[in-house]
Amino acid sequence: MNNITIGISCGDINGIGLEVVLKALTIKKAGEKFKLVIYGNAKVVAYHKNVISEDNVQFHTIAKPSEALPGRINIINCWTDTVNITLGKPNEVGGKCAMDALAAAVRDLKSGQLDALVTAPINKKAMKMAGFQHVGHTEYLSAEFNAKDTLMLMVSDSLRVGIVTNHLPLREVAAAVTQEKVLRKILILAETLKIDFNVERPTIAVLGLNPHAGDEGTIGNEEDKIIRPAIEEAKAKGILVYGPYPADGFFGAGQHHKFDGVLAMYHDQGLVPFKALSFGAGVNYTAGLRAVRTSPDHGTAYDIAGKGEADEMSFIKALYLAADIVHNRNEYVDMHANSLERRKQKSLISETGEDEVDGVIPEY
Repeated sequence: MNNITIGISCGDINGIGLEVVLKALTIKKAGEKFKLVIYGNAKVVAYHKNVISEDNVQFHTIAKPSEALPGRINIINCWTDTVNITLGKPNEVGGKCAMDALAAAVRDLKSGQLDALVTAPINKKAMKMAGFQHVGHTEYLSAEFNAKDTLMLMVSDSLRVGIVTNHLPLREVAAAVTQEKVLRKILILAETLKIDFNVERPTIAVLGLNPHAGDEGTIGNEEDKIIRPAIEEAKAKGILVYGPYPADGFFGAGQHHKFDGVLAMYHDQGLVPFKALSFGAGVNYTAGLRAVRTSPDHGTAYDIAGKGEADEMSFIKALYLAADIVHNRNEYVDMHANSLERRKQKSLISETGEDEVDGVIPEY
């Protein structure tokens, strides 16, 4: 994996983002298999270096990703002004720095200079104070890559949970759950399980919107009128998808172990059980993008910022998942390119009646 270059946006400089990044790269040596580029500022990174226990930490300041060295802490400066770090507090400065770092990293991701991006946590209030026009990373990346739709997918070693409605106030969720949207999310989840996670025939469970999945229409009819028809439409396309299941009993009975992926209707319906089962080792992955983006499953954790208490495991998982997905995508493309070539050879054989075409012996 030494040929993979992964960008890391610094996130909110007043939170724990750079602490977990530096712990991962220095204490756990997570960057030795890749070329890693931190988008932020060398002075700010040096400030956060004082929080961790490692003394001999050296930075390599570069101008572009192609200058990155494997096993080093490569930094691209996204601003030159000296900024005040106010640990544990959301402010416009923290939001502006996070926004500038994210924009620079996404620019290089779009141009192909990065193979993947791992985003450190941002604070939505601070980002709004700085003029950020999106609810979060997922929505920003969807807009930047002109994606028709994406899927916020929470990933751990034993669980993958996608969300239909992302970051939406609860009072708006029911109106946003449409048959078309549920179907699109099922299709994205099925595709990403197959291509990005190398699951040949993925099985998907879909949760209901209402308590007890509507209880046969006595507690709401969205399951019968919206969700179940979307499931049937997806089945007609050859997808192994089942449901809708009552969310509480589904996780309580351990049914999630029987499926490759789970689709929840709204944020907390999916993230509460996910974090209860996987907190500290989960990853947020944006499925449906042509680019690869992951992040740790926690926020800025202002309450422990600067105390050296932040756990870097989720960030390490996000780093390795990004690299795995890059590898899986490349492998999938190569496999299908070889398959297409074989089909072309077989087509030529059927037309010519020969056993060999241009000296190539076909595979049957």
